[in-house]
Formats: sequence, structure tokens, C-alpha cells
Amino acid sequence: MAFDGFTTAALTRELSDKLTGGRIYRIIQPENDELILTIKPMIEKGGGTVKLYLSADPSLPLCYLTEDSRQAPASAPAFCMLLRKYLQNGKIISVTQPGLERVIRIEIEHMNEMGDLASHTLIIELMGKHSNIILTDAQDRIMDSIKRISQMVSSVREVLPGRTYFIPETQGKRNPFDETFAAFEEGLLQGSSSPAAYLVRTYTGFSNIAGEEITFRAHLSQDRAVSGLDSDDRHRLWDSFSGALRDVIDGRFSLNIYYHLGAADTLAQGEPVEYASMRLSMYRDLPAKEFASASSLLETYYAQKNAVTRIRQKSADLRHVVQTLLERDVHKYDLQRKQMADTEKRDKYRVYGELLNTYGYNIPDGAKSAELDNYYTGEKLTVPLDPQLSAQQNAKKYFDRYTKLKRTLEALTTLTAQVKDEIDHLEEIRTALDIATTEGDLSQIRQEMADSGFIRRPVSGKNTAKGGKKGSLSAGRSSGKGAARTPESKPLHYISSDGYDIYVGKNNTQNDALTFHFAAPTDVWFHANDIAGSHVILRTGGKPFEQLPDRAFEEAASLAAHYSKSASAGKVEVDYLLRRDVKKPGGARPGFVVYYTNYSLIAGTDISALRLAEE
Repeated sequence: MAFDGFTTAALTRELSDKLTGGRIYRIIQPENDELILTIKPMIEKGGGTVKLYLSADPSLPLCYLTEDSRQAPASAPAFCMLLRKYLQNGKIISVTQPGLERVIRIEIEHMNEMGDLASHTLIIELMGKHSNIILTDAQDRIMDSIKRISQMVSSVREVLPGRTYFIPETQGKRNPFDETFAAFEEGLLQGSSSPAAYLVRTYTGFSNIAGEEITFRAHLSQDRAVSGLDSDDRHRLWDSFSGALRDVIDGRFSLNIYYHLGAADTLAQGEPVEYASMRLSMYRDLPAKEFASASSLLETYYAQKNAVTRIRQKSADLRHVVQTLLERDVHKYDLQRKQMADTEKRDKYRVYGELLNTYGYNIPDGAKSAELDNYYTGEKLTVPLDPQLSAQQNAKKYFDRYTKLKRTLEALTTLTAQVKDEIDHLEEIRTALDIATTEGDLSQIRQEMADSGFIRRPVSGKNTAKGGKKGSLSAGRSSGKGAARTPESKPLHYISSDGYDIYVGKNNTQNDALTFHFAAPTDVWFHANDIAGSHVILRTGGKPFEQLPDRAFEEAASLAAHYSKSASAGKVEVDYLLRRDVKKPGGARPGFVVYYTNYSLIAGTDISALRLAEE
């Protein structure tokens, strides 16, 4: 969601509540378009210090309270020095938002050089590529800004010292708080766009998501023109529009992040789809996490979004390799299966040859076929013949075909098994890439692919991943003098509803370490039946298999289903058995195991009842 007027309103209220009356203790400018203000709130508001992060990045303008610290540059930029001169030790008098604009005004009082009380305003504009941070005096004259905008850059507004400050977009859009139903209805009758687009184009502070949500609440289709709405439609849209504004005025915000849960599954690991300071009824089917403050909402959303984006970018090359190899192997496997199907006629040729050797003396020269008694079935069998060859020569030709097809079948049986095993391995790697959430996860997957010959091994050859020690969940960390250290990555650790520990491997390296180095022989092992997926271990604590509650089995099986290739199916068959009955053949690839007796159950992929443990 864009940083719209509704989000700005929620953030402004939070900043006003926490910062009004506080004093600015420290100002740093870690990047060209970033500021961090350290503020000491009033004692009655908790005391201590809080950090206000401000960014005028054109691609991602932000403003929120944070606990993160940043290193100040060795030499402070000119704008930072100006702020320190006028705002250092200043008292925050108010934090306001003009209308529903994406603008926050922080008014600050301080003593000037003459010892007189003076005031300045720090204005944060969160307007996409037009974002800026501007310092003005008591008369709203610009003293300076983090980005100076001359007339050569913008013909709408100059942002230069000495110019009078104004918000440019208010010249073309209306303040929604000043709207009346009569003006609202008149605008609808004259409009030609959809309801959502009309709201975005007409009123300040409305993003596409806000416009779509208000339209959705009014039960209106997005593909209708506003001029075609009847009286009831216009009244419903007005009620939805004015209701959203009343929530802002009254401070009723619903701060949520909405998630898409794919192979990575909990809210902590899912992909954030959208955030909003209002309840998004149109996303009611998506899982959501509610936040107590706008700052924590924004910081969490963009941290998770950046993490997902970063991991996807870093895994893109691996995904491309896996996809290319899979397409090649699947094509090869299909061809081999067709060739194997052709070998099924080999026994027919052998029978032809045997019958010709037995009855060939009765077949006249030049015959194109012969009807012979098949002593295997007791029926007549017509055998095609090459008229240019004798019966014995035809028999030899059929035996040669039989021998060739038999050799082909033997070779294909081995080759097809190898290709199928490679396809299964690549499917497991692709599933592991879907589950990966950290650079450590990717490092382990990359190492496995190098070990398996799917990608080139690093030139140094010193970052080979090693399995964890007995009883340890750590894996994928290099050892040896001078070896590069691989980021640590561990299996996921869940707590069942009954308090049992359940561990999930995120890739084959972790699967092997989890199953054969960490799990006890009496722990219970789970895996999706005959498809790529994670090894899951249910810790029994030494209890007999039969004494564990059914719910623990069901939840562990749900994890195995969820972290599998078929997670989107909703229901997955899962095998489970004691860990001591799981075996790894000598020389088998990572993650590959065998077992000869097991239980099975059909498990759902919903794991919302499970809690991800804090490590």
C-alpha cells in the first residue's frame, strides 16, 4: 500500500501522543535522504529516548519510531548542521497533519542566539518521488530542505531557501474533511471513472487501496462509472467515504499487515501482501496480523517485504538453474518412458523367432506371412515375413530385434531411474528454495547443488557445508582454518498445542542433520508421501509412541504437509514412523531415506494453531 493519508493520520496521532512535549536530543543524517532524530519524551510519557526515522527516498519514503541505531557519518551534511543549529534541544510543541495530506508537520520551540523563544517547523512530505524533508521558520518560509528543488526541476513549486512553503497537490484535489454530500453527489454525477479511481483523483490522501476498500464497503463494482450510479449507490458510497473519515477523526485505526502464506507458512515467514491503517474488508480471506502502533506496523512490513525481496533476488539464479534442469530432465524422462514402452513388444519378436525356427521348413520361399501354431497359447499366430529372406533368416532378424530391445530396456531401466532420481532431487531443491527465508538457507542449498554437480563449485573450494554434530541443530557452517563462514541456518522449531517440540528441516542439509544427528531413535519422523518435502521430527521426550496425544501427531503431520510440494492442495497424505526405522542407504544423495513400514494419515496444510518458537 502507498503511504497514503490514512496511514499518515495514524502515524501523526502516534507521534503526537508520544513526542509532544519531548526535546530533540540528537540529530544525524546517515544517508543523503535520511534523518534520525533522537528525542527525550516527557517523564509522564515514559522518559528515556526514542528515535524518529525519516526518509525522503523517492522509491520508499518513510517515517516511524524505531529502536534501531545507525552510524552517524564522520562529517555531517549541511542540512543536518542547519537542523542541529535550530532544532537541537528544541521542544516539540505539536505534531499535525494538514487535512488528509501525506504530510507531517512537527512544530518545535527553542531559544535563539539572543535568548528569545523562537519556533520552527520540520515538514515531512511522504509523496513518492516528490518526497522531501523541509525546515521552515515561523512565517512558513523555507530555510532549507534535504532535497532542493529548483524551477528547472519543477515548474509547480520551488523548494529553496527563502521561498514560501505550500503543498502543491492541494491546488488540484479537495480536502475530504471539508466535503458535503451535495458536493460529493454532484461530483459523482459529472464523473466518468470507476468509484475507486474517482476517489483517488478527487481527494487528497486517497491511495488506490483506500479507494478500492471504500468502494468494496459500499458493495459497488469496480468496473462501473460513477455517473451511472443510482441514488442508493451514491448514498452507500457516501456513507462508506464519510465513515472512513470519521474513523480518522476519532482515532479509530485498524493497523494490520495482510499476508500470503505459501510454502513458508506462518505470519512471521509469510509474504506480506498489503498493510493498512483501516480494516480491509476486501482482504478478509487473507490472514492478518494486528499492530498496536503505526510505527511497528511500518517497520515490520518493510523489513519483511525487503527480506522477501532480497531472498528472492538472491535465489533467482538458483531457481533459474533448477527450472532449466528440471525442464531438461522431464523432457528426457518422457522420451525414455516412450522408448521403454516400445520395448514391450520384444517378447513378441522372440516368439516369432522361435515359431519360425520350429515351423520354418513348411514355409514356402517368398512368402509375406505365415500362420503358425503358437504353442504358448494354443492359438494361431500370423507372423509377418520379409519375402526376400528365408524362414531362418527371418527368425534371426526377429531374434536380433528382441536382443536389441532387451538391451535397450536394461539400459533405459538404469538411465530412467537416474533421471527420475535427479528430477526428485531437483523438486526437493525447488521446494527448499520456496521455504528459504535467510541467506544461511540459500547458502546450504547452493552448497548442496554444487556437491551434486548442478552448479559449479566456488573457486576457493573452502566453503563446503558440513552436517551438524550429534544433538545439535546447527548445520551448513564451514570449519577449518581460513574457511569462509557460511551464515548459520537452523530447522524451524514449532511448539504443538500440547507443548511438544516439533522440528522442520528447510532443505536437504537440514533434513539429514535433523533426522540422523539430532532426533532420538524414539522420536517420530514425518514426511509427505512420495513427494518432495521437509523431514519433520516430533520429539517424544522418551515417552512411548502410544502415549502421545493424537493432536500432536496431527499437527506434526500438518507441518509435513504444509512444507511439501503439494502444500497448495490443502490435503496431503503423510507417512510417519519411529525415527529408528528410517534408514539412509550408503552413498545416497542428501535428504534421501528409505523405510519399509509406516503409518499414514491425511493431513491438512493449515498450521495456524502452531506456535513458532523463539530461538
